[in-house]
Amino acid sequence: MSVVTELRKTAKGAKAAPSRRGLRNGDGKAAAVFLLPWFLGLGLITIGPMIASGYLSFTDYNLLQPPQWTGLENYTRLFEDPRLLNSLRVTFTYVFTAVPLQLLAALALALILDRGLKGLPFYRSVLYLPSLLGGSVAVAILWRQVFGIDGLVNQFLALFGIQGKGWVSDPETALWTLVLLHIWTFGAPMIIFLAGLRQIPEMYYEAAAIDGAGVVRKFRSITLPLLTPIIFFNLVLQVIGAFQSFTQAFVVSGGTGGPADSTMFYTLYLYQKGFTAFDMGYASAMAWLLVLIVAVMTLINFFASKFWVFYDD
Repeated sequence: MSVVTELRKTAKGAKAAPSRRGLRNGDGKAAAVFLLPWFLGLGLITIGPMIASGYLSFTDYNLLQPPQWTGLENYTRLFEDPRLLNSLRVTFTYVFTAVPLQLLAALALALILDRGLKGLPFYRSVLYLPSLLGGSVAVAILWRQVFGIDGLVNQFLALFGIQGKGWVSDPETALWTLVLLHIWTFGAPMIIFLAGLRQIPEMYYEAAAIDGAGVVRKFRSITLPLLTPIIFFNLVLQVIGAFQSFTQAFVVSGGTGGPADSTMFYTLYLYQKGFTAFDMGYASAMAWLLVLIVAVMTLINFFASKFWVFYDD
């Protein structure tokens, strides 16, 4: 009993410990302070401009005069604009060819790097560099020079007696040079694939080897199914990013989308309408159409994932 009495006296003399509610309130204030810059950026840089563009899409606005309400006129014009329809065709062609080829290249290199090469961090860093540089203006300018009439590609072909051409100035090949540039930026999905490969338990491969499975069978029956969540993740990100591609087409074509609108990406045409023709109301409507297209494509990917993405539950 004396021990209990002493403990009670000590508890009375000591300062009251802070309550859980007090700790929670303090943590909440600290969290709010740290999150405040993010919320300010979300409101001022993202939500605010989205609301403004939503309003401007129903107006006639040239950046110099007050916007005039026109209702759905800008949206009806979208389906009557042949250059816009062509830009959609170019963009969808770019997305549906560049993204799958890029993911195939990224997966192939990830499989090679996953085999335990010496100096793996070095190779991983070098191969990741294109993702950092691929969307830059400098690389786009370099790309235009490489595929020009006197570029490195034609110089290489000349060694074999093949007469090259201006790849970026030919309507039949200009878009494919941009597709090749997108494939070249395989670094980011490659790193994600490599991380996914490292998460596959080695015991699966050991069991398959005991059953006599070869390299191809292991890839088809183990690696590919267990990697489908990573493939899906990369697919969604790369599709969204490809629809937003702008810098490459702008620099390679000199901002014209040429030759013959063969590199007229949707975002480039939106830029021309908004900041060259100063038809900001129409450009805002185009922006919201792009949001709708990206949202629909993302929903399709999520719906289709039920049939080919497998989770190791």
